[in-house]
Amino acid sequence: MKKNIRRFIYKNSACLIMIAAILATLPAGAFAALGQGRFADSSRFYQTVNTYVNPVLPGDHPDPTLLKVGNDFYYCGSTFHFNPYLPVYHSRDLVHWEVIARVLPASKAGWVSDHPSAGIWQGAITYFYGSYWIYFSAGGQWVCKARSAAGPWSAPVQVKTYTATGNLGYDNSIFVDDDGKPYMVIKNGQKVNRLQAIGKDGQLTDSVINLDWINARLQYSWAEGPVMCKRNGYYYYFPAGDVSGGQYVLRGTALTGDSTKWVRLGDFFKPVTDAKAGFRRPNHIAAPVQLADGTWWTIGQSYEKYDGDDWSGMGRQTSLYQVIWEGDRPWGLAPSSQPALKPDLPRSGISWRSVRTDYFDSDSLGAWWHFLTKKASAAFTLTERKGWLRLMPGSAGTHIVQKETDHSYTAVTRVAVTANDTADQAGIYLTNGDQHVVVKLYTGYDNGRKVVLKMDTAIRAAQVATGDTVWLKLERDGHSLTGYYSGDGKSWLALGAPVSAVNLDRAQPNFNSWVGTSVGLFAEGKPADFDFFVCKDGRSVIPATGYRNYYGVTANVRNGLRSVTNTSVYGGWFMISGVEIGRLPPSAIEIVGSSAINGKLEIRIDDLQEGRSIAEMAVSRTNEGSWKAFTAPLKQVTGQHDVFVKFPQGQPGKILVKSIRFLYQ
Repeated sequence: MKKNIRRFIYKNSACLIMIAAILATLPAGAFAALGQGRFADSSRFYQTVNTYVNPVLPGDHPDPTLLKVGNDFYYCGSTFHFNPYLPVYHSRDLVHWEVIARVLPASKAGWVSDHPSAGIWQGAITYFYGSYWIYFSAGGQWVCKARSAAGPWSAPVQVKTYTATGNLGYDNSIFVDDDGKPYMVIKNGQKVNRLQAIGKDGQLTDSVINLDWINARLQYSWAEGPVMCKRNGYYYYFPAGDVSGGQYVLRGTALTGDSTKWVRLGDFFKPVTDAKAGFRRPNHIAAPVQLADGTWWTIGQSYEKYDGDDWSGMGRQTSLYQVIWEGDRPWGLAPSSQPALKPDLPRSGISWRSVRTDYFDSDSLGAWWHFLTKKASAAFTLTERKGWLRLMPGSAGTHIVQKETDHSYTAVTRVAVTANDTADQAGIYLTNGDQHVVVKLYTGYDNGRKVVLKMDTAIRAAQVATGDTVWLKLERDGHSLTGYYSGDGKSWLALGAPVSAVNLDRAQPNFNSWVGTSVGLFAEGKPADFDFFVCKDGRSVIPATGYRNYYGVTANVRNGLRSVTNTSVYGGWFMISGVEIGRLPPSAIEIVGSSAINGKLEIRIDDLQEGRSIAEMAVSRTNEGSWKAFTAPLKQVTGQHDVFVKFPQGQPGKILVKSIRFLYQ
């Protein structure tokens, strides 16, 4: 019975999503009437995680390819100059993703250009003839092979081309037909669109299928990143417009270059109707995949931009879209700011994609880290000082970073460096793709020990007496950055007024060298040791409006302060991803809020059903317009978790949550 209901929901998901958005705006009495009919179980959306909010791969994840093998899903895309190249992500539910491998280390990629906008393009992950393959472009097409997507991956082999095939170009993909035969979907420049079979050695074989007529008159701008799928005997060819957007689809009755066998179906995505949607121009989709329940899904990239608020600097972020079929015509659901019904797949226990905490306890580097130059990838050690990362800058400086995933966080590190020259700097690093816009919070020297926050011409500095070891904290609250320092990690001093990061976050020249913002650590002048790196510090104040997933809640602004409240008598919830609670368990949790009623909030980690309840927060009435810090004891919890705050059932809009924070004895 439950399975039949679930199938009904998916087949009618586009309608249900629209209805859910309408329900969220209705007065409380309206739900009682609807609850007696077809949507009697709608309360479960407010009490359990049945939905998701895009992007599912926040931060820089351009040119996505999606592979389904059994019950597992894999993602790979363009790396450009970020290395180690070609990170492979794994998921079991299409919503939660983790990096499981990096295909090509910089040490084995001597021919790959180290220049921004260059490096490796494409990263098409596929599976055929019993092996995993990744095809990529770097001065020609190359391929690596593995028995497992987690590796180890083989050394790259160049793909040979033929006179009839021509230049193999970039942003190609792989299509595997029903009979198991693979084809390379070739794209070179604006007017070359071709197909050619692949043999068991991974090389091209057979004759070329010429599809140059597809964009002969530039009907689809660049017609780039083409992908293919097959359904009901029809072949579907999906070209993208260009980096700014546009996604199209053609349908063919045969795998042929004969244009009379193909029909141009037009735009792939439904028109955007949500004025609040920030990812309005998705394109460069991956080939749609079908699940066991018959639903189809794809992922696609888009820049994030709102009216008057530009986050394009984060890069092309990747979102999940259901594909709806009208007969044999596919439509991608329009981008929306509202929660969407998630795929009918079991959750695998993977956390929401966030910047990862690292205590540098291992002798090898976590796959979540990357470098912006090849030289930097060899300028570190994890073994010289056990439990610390040492960066060895040489004369040019060095860094280690991750792709930024959030608009709100507090990054913390503890750094030890013997600085006795103005060139000696070490600390937290935030940068765009070509490092023309850089934020540095560092400990250094200038007539004595100093801590400095610097971006462009904005400088905040303080003379300190902490010795060679200092704690640093960079707080991001939207486009506002504030620096802090400490001698013990408990008592913190601010480095003056916040610095604006608008120039970092907005659209960059040359599309930010095709990549997005990174956050991490750096050293210049002298070697520096780092004890740990935390990006979303649970000891610090975490704005409730920084949530990554939600249902039945909305953001409020009162007296200039932002908060979150629920919109339904059924309750509601929001999730803040990747919170580092720490290695030592906190004693309590603090929520700053305002309330018109006596009520109770529940705090859970990792999931509302499969996760664990760690606190129940009693909330009492406050004076109108006033804020109060409520606290509750915690069940023992450590580590990095997704933190859920669940509102009680009853009157909506009565409890407002401004922030959360974990307290330690």
